[in-house]
Amino acid sequence: MKQLKPISFVLGILIISGVFAYTEQSNIIWVGNFSKQNLSEWKVKNFSGQTSYILTQLNNNMVLKSVSQNSCSGLVKKIRVDIKKYPFLNWRWRIENRLSGTFNERLKSGDDYAARIYVIVSGGFIFWNSKALNYVWAKNSPKGSSWPSAFAKNNAVMMALRSFEAPISVWQTEKQNIYEDFKTLFGKEIRFIDAVALMTDTDNTRKKATAHYGDIYFSTR
Repeated sequence: MKQLKPISFVLGILIISGVFAYTEQSNIIWVGNFSKQNLSEWKVKNFSGQTSYILTQLNNNMVLKSVSQNSCSGLVKKIRVDIKKYPFLNWRWRIENRLSGTFNERLKSGDDYAARIYVIVSGGFIFWNSKALNYVWAKNSPKGSSWPSAFAKNNAVMMALRSFEAPISVWQTEKQNIYEDFKTLFGKEIRFIDAVALMTDTDNTRKKATAHYGDIYFSTR
């Protein structure tokens, strides 16, 4: 059993190493341009074992493939974005299998997801001011539900964008208003985010999961 789950560790990384600024491109800010075979500035962070992340062709498109077997590691990109100006986070994802069994995703023992993307706000050296929205492909929590992270209850909120009703091996397209979600789930206005991370993890439930992630970007509308 590990002592530090990803969200706490990633927040710590931001505190000690700072963030990268973005370069504006019309109405879009690219975060993950996987279709162009670009993993620039994405850093691997291992927590328990190592999830595999590789660029691969799927249906004639270049995407990011993740495979986790009793492991927990993610990819983090430090990028500072004005989410009042660019409030929408866009991406597509798919899972190739569901985590087996019934487990409580609100407990540390069940805090695993076939796919997740989270948006992080650094609190600088004041750790307890750091915040994170964690969008997950849940197994047992209904779509649209949200709850505090089992490992960082005061700093991170989980939101199930997809769950057991979503078919496997089918692309799902997301467009999430990050600016409004921070206001709703944390009760405060956030102007800038400092990083985006993605992860497929199965270390607590000791399962195996495979997922694919398409391009990720912020947009004005």
